[in-house]
Amino acid sequence: MKTLFQLSFVSALLCLSLQSNAQSSKYKCMLQMANYSGEGAYVVVSLINPKGEYDKTLYVMGDDKKWYKTLKEWHKFYAKKPSNISAITGASVTGGDRSTTTLEIDDSKFNSGYKLRFESAVEDQKYHTIDVEVPLTTAGIAEKTEGKGYIRYVRFSKIQ
Repeated sequence: MKTLFQLSFVSALLCLSLQSNAQSSKYKCMLQMANYSGEGAYVVVSLINPKGEYDKTLYVMGDDKKWYKTLKEWHKFYAKKPSNISAITGASVTGGDRSTTTLEIDDSKFNSGYKLRFESAVEDQKYHTIDVEVPLTTAGIAEKTEGKGYIRYVRFSKIQ
């Protein structure tokens, strides 16, 4: 009886583990910067809820915390709900360069009014609250999306 209970317990844990893995998907995100002169851009990728509010920080390009305040709108959200973002930060990206990273996105957020927002700032230059905004839909994530500021475009591909 004890062995049967242990087997059932391990089986239940395995099912929970598989369910949690099935709840999100990984996407390769390729970001191409526009040709601009100046310092490296700090870029934040955020999940935006259907009400237009910040839901979650997915990635930060730029790892010097003293410059986070230049990403004004995101920083307001981050300051209210500070979280450990060290695992989702990388180097800033300069004019003309490319950056490729992996984003993990909760599958339940697709086709339900959520968006991915790319916010960008460069020292002593204009700040772009919405440099790129991608509707979190099956079609939206499959398309190349043009930027309005320092980002030329963003493209996603699902990792199998």
